[in-house]
Amino acid sequence: MELYQLGIKAAREGLAKGDFSSVELMQSVIDRYHAENPRIGAYLTFDEEGALAEAKANPRGVPLAIKDLINVRGQPCTCGSKILQGYVSPYDATVITNIRKGGFIPAGRVNMDEFAMGSSTETSALGRTVNPYDVTRVPGGSSGGSAAAVGSDLCIAALGTDTGGSIRQPASFCNCVGLKPSYGRVSRFGVTAFASSLDQVGPMTKSVDDAALLLQALAGHDEMDGTTPNEPVPDYVRAMEGASLKGVKLGLPKEYFIDGLDPEVKRLTDEAIKRCADAGAEIVEVSLPHTDYAMAVYYIVAPAEASANLARFDGVRYGHRSAQSDTVFNLYARSRAEGFGPEVKRRIIMGTYVLSSGYYDAYYGRASKVRTLIRRDFEQVFRHVDALLTPVAPTPAFKIGAVQDPLTMYLNDLFTIPGSLAGNCSISVPSGFTQPTADVPALPVGVQFVCDAYREDKLLRVAKAYEALRT
Repeated sequence: MELYQLGIKAAREGLAKGDFSSVELMQSVIDRYHAENPRIGAYLTFDEEGALAEAKANPRGVPLAIKDLINVRGQPCTCGSKILQGYVSPYDATVITNIRKGGFIPAGRVNMDEFAMGSSTETSALGRTVNPYDVTRVPGGSSGGSAAAVGSDLCIAALGTDTGGSIRQPASFCNCVGLKPSYGRVSRFGVTAFASSLDQVGPMTKSVDDAALLLQALAGHDEMDGTTPNEPVPDYVRAMEGASLKGVKLGLPKEYFIDGLDPEVKRLTDEAIKRCADAGAEIVEVSLPHTDYAMAVYYIVAPAEASANLARFDGVRYGHRSAQSDTVFNLYARSRAEGFGPEVKRRIIMGTYVLSSGYYDAYYGRASKVRTLIRRDFEQVFRHVDALLTPVAPTPAFKIGAVQDPLTMYLNDLFTIPGSLAGNCSISVPSGFTQPTADVPALPVGVQFVCDAYREDKLLRVAKAYEALRT
């Protein structure tokens, strides 16, 4: 096995034993980057000199790929957008400070949908990323660069962000583990905001063990982020000891098993359910009655928050400034028109509309009330079951350019959005591959587990037990 193929746990064990050095581990990742990134397009930039210097200074350091909306001092932070081309971060996000303390090194910057708005990484203005299992297909999004990097062994592990499914869906498409922590579990300070009441940083890894190790470093209270609770973080690795599904109650939300589900996704999800039942889990059908409203709520709340958050990109303080500006108004308008892509403009316009005078109560106010009902659905269900088991996405990875209609693209997050609106923790774990045909190769598919807010310990235990059934 090459060093770049290792996960976090194996890399740490090898470093501790002296089997190899942190510099050798980093150099292996850099060599892999030069060999494979031109084909996959996961990375936008890679600070080789800085990464090797940091590896030399940290003999136990494990390199991570960083989604390009997380600020790392001295590195670019473009958010996949022309409007931030040339911007170099003057400070570290809290998660970067935390991972360094936890023995990790932020190395390359990986691609993403522009400002995390998309489900395929096709909205990036700075490059194309492809699926490692079929380069004619998308890696998912918005954390497509992170998923493709993990799925193609271009990194040991990666950081992604999840607003409505942007860690879990690409993890499913690229055969890796993707964990969305509970809202507030991980600091958002220094992470470029899309929708502030939804965004969360999380691990994208090669195993559930690795997800627990990385989350341990990420999680905790931060005085710079008032949404992080000032409470102790559980020992996630210890929580997984002796993981078993025996006696665990797994809920199957009937609203998630719909007629439009891809047959291969349905087959693999059914197989996952059977494996869990055979391992001693109690399978219970449950209902989340307000699920049908989740998509509508999300595409009011998220664009509304995005329209406010992205107002700071105006061509004045940093980022792209139009050269065609003769008045202050034209400076704002032209800089944003030239810098933002179509999907970002679409969501800003949607968000501004639903927040406008005369429409706020009819749209944003009402959506906020329905969001509360969605949260209560989950609270009620988790009184009776330990976790939910659902598909991650309705389909496997689709062809690049195949989905042109925005509404069809939004449906990729059909099964991930409700849990995000409720603030719950959830994880995508690989469940198998589709049956290959003459035209379509075998494609990876994940299964999603969802637990109540701040129960990542329980979530990881369930995910670990399921992962063990497949190895």
